[in-house]
Amino acid sequence: MELNNVKDAFDAAVPEAGATVDVLIAGAGPTGLALGIDLARRGVRALIVERQDRLSPGARGTGLQPRTQEVYDDLGVLDAVRAAGGLYPEMARWEDGRIVETREMIERVDPTPAAPYSNALMVPQFRNVELLYTRLLELGGSVLFGTELVEFEQYLEDGTAGVTASVRLVDGAGRRTVRAALMVAADGGRSTVRRALGVGMSGPSLEPGAAVLADVRVDGLDRDHWHRWVLPNGGFVALLPLAGTDLFQTLVAAPTDEPDTSPEAVRALIAKYTHLTAEQVREVVWASIFRPKAGMADAFRIGRVFLAGDAAHIHSPAGGQGLNTSVQDAYNLGWKVSQVLRHGAPDSLLDTYHTERRPIAERILETSTRLHRSGSLRRGRDLHQLDIGYPDSPLTKELRTDVPEGALVAGGRAPDAPCHTADGKPTRLFDAYRGPHFTLLALNGTELDTDLDATALPADPGLLRIVRVGGPAPDLVDTDGHIRDAYGSDPALFLIRPDGYLALAAPAENATAHALAGLAPYFGARTSAGATPAAR
Repeated sequence: MELNNVKDAFDAAVPEAGATVDVLIAGAGPTGLALGIDLARRGVRALIVERQDRLSPGARGTGLQPRTQEVYDDLGVLDAVRAAGGLYPEMARWEDGRIVETREMIERVDPTPAAPYSNALMVPQFRNVELLYTRLLELGGSVLFGTELVEFEQYLEDGTAGVTASVRLVDGAGRRTVRAALMVAADGGRSTVRRALGVGMSGPSLEPGAAVLADVRVDGLDRDHWHRWVLPNGGFVALLPLAGTDLFQTLVAAPTDEPDTSPEAVRALIAKYTHLTAEQVREVVWASIFRPKAGMADAFRIGRVFLAGDAAHIHSPAGGQGLNTSVQDAYNLGWKVSQVLRHGAPDSLLDTYHTERRPIAERILETSTRLHRSGSLRRGRDLHQLDIGYPDSPLTKELRTDVPEGALVAGGRAPDAPCHTADGKPTRLFDAYRGPHFTLLALNGTELDTDLDATALPADPGLLRIVRVGGPAPDLVDTDGHIRDAYGSDPALFLIRPDGYLALAAPAENATAHALAGLAPYFGARTSAGATPAAR
């Protein structure tokens, strides 16, 4: 991938007189790039600064859980990611130069109409960020590489709050000023922004230790197994064939004072603990020292500054939860930023980022820490993150009574469902939800058709789309009953947030009043006359 010239891009984006943007994002990892994509498709001006002079190398976190795949579907990057990735192979345990046991480490799950992406997808992180970056460029976004955030302060001038930041090239040249309405720290576990804010981190302690993580080219191993050697001292070596590449991701977890990541040392470690020779390790492409850590920031929002991804929570890699949680932080925050900056929503909407995401991060931190401490290699569907929801959020309104036990309720994830358009073309609910808009789903009721007054609601389809299922003038036909199975058979009104969760579940009666009340937290008085970019 051809990256921009650092100096020229810096001068163009931040002239000597300074720059003004809607959002300043520190960090161009998966979190910062995903947020940049979401904001770009909403017409929100974001400046992403990245201290490194290129995208981060290294396979690092490789697993994309099914819920993150749904997010990528909406952001327009899933097809490319799926083409670049693959399923995890079964694990093979080696002893004395031969495989003595094979087993599935990661449970295989069949897709369903409600959950079309049902298995963790293996995508090396370097490929993941390349594809996210490509999508960002398609939407007109960019990243300033080789640029560091030096300092920042929050201001309040004439009733307007924001952030003033100083940025410069990493060689120390060209210090410039950026003013932004909001700033997001996506700058990793050692976040300089979090430290500057004085936000503490708390969480469980993990056993101290260090391991070598490396991407290597190796002869003498098949690519049909995730190879593992268990060491007498309690450590292990694992070599995972990385989908879409000729590389193996290597993890050497062996007791040592201070691991060496030089190519010669990595070759020597692999030769020491496996049956492979140093000569069979043809190339060490990338290597780093890994030290397990866990923790969570005490607050995800301080004034006009937000913490996201590893800057907000650090996980053990056990269970493949950290990167996925980070991307979903961005997905939760992006639409809220847009509603506040572009569509008149109250600033209190931004408070719900902390309210909603911190409990989720806490729960997932407990899960990853439990897996880390147990040493269990089994990974099941409980890690897919499809059960994440916000039933206790102040944004969630469940207005129906006598909802059956186990039925979909407000705050839950909006399931997919194959169906047909009114003229018989196959489609699915995710096609209706895809894009930066809210969706008002009116189900199974003639009464809804007569009582739901579309003229009283936001007219711009880039803000709100009304989708009728059933009734005399349906937009979608539930041909095989998949919508009924997922959403229930009773006439009802559902408001689906841009991030795919149910903000409102209401009975069919007084549908227009319910819809207006459900939309009220997200739009200002100018909504009906406002404009938004078409969904891309």
